[in-house]
Amino acid sequence: MKYFALVIPALFLAVFLFAAVKKVKLYDGFAEGVREAPPLILSLFPYLAAILILSELFERSGLSAIVTGWLSPVFSFLGIPPEIGKLVLMKPFSGSGSMAMLSEILHTYGADSYIARCASCAYGSSETVFYISAVYFAGLEKKHIFTPIAVSLIANFIGVICACFFCRIL
Repeated sequence: MKYFALVIPALFLAVFLFAAVKKVKLYDGFAEGVREAPPLILSLFPYLAAILILSELFERSGLSAIVTGWLSPVFSFLGIPPEIGKLVLMKPFSGSGSMAMLSEILHTYGADSYIARCASCAYGSSETVFYISAVYFAGLEKKHIFTPIAVSLIANFIGVICACFFCRIL
């Protein structure tokens, strides 16, 4: 386990050695990269703000609870405990919101319960699709985002189904 703590320092050392061999001015390259960061941040901000606002509205408006209620029979049929439905719906929108839901599930049902194990695995097997999409597609002029987002959401949902299946059999 202690060897894993050496990975990051070894990586930094490898980069420094590679830069020295290639005779690259490391600090100048770093400063140039930092100089290019503000325009990138400014181009990302509207997309990230929209995603964060929409995810908060989704939860606070009660729409999350309504959709979870509708999907509860489907979740049960697919082996996903209905108690983690809100987590499954929130994870593609917000990492921090879904972390709060995971914490609530762990507190309510106990960390060793089947529901908590499914929630933990579902949280770990999915990604914040809309946040990541906002970051990736913000810099593109032609934004053909429907297909990548649809594939990502389907993959997330399949990951959750598999996670709950493995929690059930193990």
